[in-house]
Amino acid sequence: MPNKIEKLFGSALYSGYMPFASGTWGSIVATIIFFIPGFENIYVILPLTVILFFWGIRIGDKFERQYGKDPSQLTLDEVVGTWITYLFLPKDIIIIGIAFVLWRILDIIKPPPARQAENLNGGLGIMLDDVISGFYSFIIMHIALFLLNR
Repeated sequence: MPNKIEKLFGSALYSGYMPFASGTWGSIVATIIFFIPGFENIYVILPLTVILFFWGIRIGDKFERQYGKDPSQLTLDEVVGTWITYLFLPKDIIIIGIAFVLWRILDIIKPPPARQAENLNGGLGIMLDDVISGFYSFIIMHIALFLLNR
């Protein structure tokens, strides 16, 4: 069973316990944290994303044992996917808003191989599908910004 600290962080400040759209709420928490001054610094966001990815695998196993396959209560995967999406993006409310919507769409539809990764058991499957969708969002946003000369 996850302990209190694991529940607090694993559920992205309890957003995972929202009665609907817990993944979106987890992404909102991640976005609020992203807007903390200096958080976008690659030396801050990247190490935290990597650490939370590996910690998410570990506590994802616990959440899955308690709540079942890919439980909605665990939203740390959405935090990691959100932050991957935002890597190297300008801290502009419109750009981040577009990136947020794109990320949520891709996280929901899970383009291959995200859907296949979700089928892996335990914390690895929980975390990996969001990492893949986050990378898709990251790539699409950077291509779009390049084409728009931003």
